[in-house]
Amino acid sequence: MIYRFLREHTGEFRVGKMCRVLKVSRTAFYRWLIVPVSQRKLQDKIIKEQIVKIYKESRKTYGSPRIRRKLSKKGFHCGKKRIERLMREAGIQAIQKRKFKVTTDSKHNLPVAENILNREFDAGSPNMSWVSDITYINTDEGWLYLAAVMDLCSRRIVGYSIQKYLTRDLVIEAMKMAVANRRPGRGLIAHSDRGSQYASSDYQKLLQQYGFICSMSRKGNCWDNSPMESFFKTLKVELIYQRRYKKAVRCEAGNLRVHRGFLQPAQAAFSPRL
Repeated sequence: MIYRFLREHTGEFRVGKMCRVLKVSRTAFYRWLIVPVSQRKLQDKIIKEQIVKIYKESRKTYGSPRIRRKLSKKGFHCGKKRIERLMREAGIQAIQKRKFKVTTDSKHNLPVAENILNREFDAGSPNMSWVSDITYINTDEGWLYLAAVMDLCSRRIVGYSIQKYLTRDLVIEAMKMAVANRRPGRGLIAHSDRGSQYASSDYQKLLQQYGFICSMSRKGNCWDNSPMESFFKTLKVELIYQRRYKKAVRCEAGNLRVHRGFLQPAQAAFSPRL
């Protein structure tokens, strides 16, 4: 398509100048004049260049479905199989989620709450329903644990805590930060899994002190807390797996958007960006 344009306008403009403007090889153009490349192959070449560009802009995290959506917005409409073929030819594939590490210890004798949230993930206003969970981060100093609290209305991370040990203090600190940031009223639903950290008496007393209603997922059912599961997956695939980290530093306050990374590079440390 581009080469045909060049051929049709060789009488009007200099070939070298057109090649520079259109960012194509003059040698390849002259070769094409001798043995014209099929229109399909030319389109594949252009689409492949766009695929590689989108892939790099996504920090190597986009697979064929999201690349296809991006291409569509740019005016390139093509099928999923064609994109997958061009990705294979370019030698690229999306970074995959790594092996799972258990952070939920539900084998305890502590009392657990009912699933009051019941997968009602569309909160009508802020500070109606919060969901919480714990994940892990591998650093040069060993495993670190991240507890986060999300407001289901805005899908923002309103509180978090990063600590070396998986204890009840981890989730208590995250909840205290969320309350300090948002100042919610009584009656808020605080949902989590049924791990020992969330079922601990200290955490439950904290919820009672704030006047929050405790809700817990059913045993072994990750779908009951899917917004937090989704956030942690995006966080790891699109940011954590991209770099190595030396250590964690604690932050006292801050609000984080769900779809924005908040870890700094490993050259020094990582911490939430406020």
